[in-house]
Amino acid sequence: MKRVKAACIIQTLVFAQKPDLGFDRDHVLKLNQDEIEHYKRNLERTKTKYQIMDTAEQEDGSIIVHVKKQYNDKADVSEYFV
Repeated sequence: MKRVKAACIIQTLVFAQKPDLGFDRDHVLKLNQDEIEHYKRNLERTKTKYQIMDTAEQEDGSIIVHVKKQYNDKADVSEYFV
């Protein structure tokens, strides 16, 4: 019999706006930063353990975020978040 002892997921997320909206880079960057903050608040609201590993702003104002997060609330993730 097997069972999950620990589990987490590593995701690469791209926060970007539609290019046809006509916003300048600074405005797009601000929108994406706001969206990232909303994403983090949602993770905290749902009590999902997470760790932002890396963020990188792109030339077009999009932001790439690497996040390690709890896969589900039933599996222990303590060994992943030291």
